[in-house]
Amino acid sequence: MKSKLYFPMFVDLSERQIVVVGGGVIATRRVNTLLRFTRNIKVVAPKATTELLEMGKAGKVRLYTRPVRHADFEGAYMVLAATNNRKLNDEIYRICKQEGIYVNVASDREKCDFYFPGIFIEEEVVVGITASGIDHKKARRVREEIQKALERIASEPEDEDED
Repeated sequence: MKSKLYFPMFVDLSERQIVVVGGGVIATRRVNTLLRFTRNIKVVAPKATTELLEMGKAGKVRLYTRPVRHADFEGAYMVLAATNNRKLNDEIYRICKQEGIYVNVASDREKCDFYFPGIFIEEEVVVGITASGIDHKKARRVREEIQKALERIASEPEDEDED
C-alpha cells in the first residue's frame, strides 16, 4: 500500500487552542515540542507523567486530571489523541472529524489529518521531518543529519563582504 504524502505546512499556533488527550510518555513528548510554538495547550488525562504534572503546576499547560469530555474540544484547532485506549482514540477521531478539527491519533496513522514531525530548531530556522507515518527511525536519522549540518553551518565564521 503506497502511503499518501502530506503537504509540509508551517502554521502559527501561538493563538490556537491545542488539546492533547493522554498523559503518558508520547503525550509528554508532544507537549514539550508544542511548547516551543504556543502556550495555549490543554492536556486532559486521568493520569499524567510527573513532567506533565509539573508543567501544569508551573502554568505551562492547562492540565485536567480527569477523563476527557466532549466539551474539551470546543474551540480546538488541533487535537492529539495519545491514549492507550483504542476505543477512546476512535471516539476522539470521530468527534474531531464531525467538528472539523484537525486530529492526530498517535497509534493509528490512518486516523491523522497531520503527522507530528520530528523537529529541529536553530535560531530562526525550523525543520520538520516526517516519513509519512511509516518509518519513524528513518525520519529521526534524517532530522539528526540535518541538525548536524545546521550546527556545522552555525559554527562556521560568516564570510565578510569585500569592498
